[in-house]
Amino acid sequence: MEVITANEARVKFGDLLIRSQRSPIQITRSGKPMSVLISAENYTLMEEMKMRYLKEKLTQAKEDVANGRVADGQTFFNDLLNGKYD
Repeated sequence: MEVITANEARVKFGDLLIRSQRSPIQITRSGKPMSVLISAENYTLMEEMKMRYLKEKLTQAKEDVANGRVADGQTFFNDLLNGKYD
């Protein structure tokens, strides 16, 4: 991924809009990543993928509840904090 500074992005914004259609561009400020400029098409695809993933997780959760695969809330959060689901 191409990396440019925020100042360069400000100066060359029009060019970046065209270049971001081909590949994402990371924008940094003070050497730290701040944003990524991507095409609208890639953004839409990412949002669709997230929605499919969430729907799959919801379906799995409903199946788990229906089949009695549930956990006490406190136990779950303790496991979560201890990295069990990482």
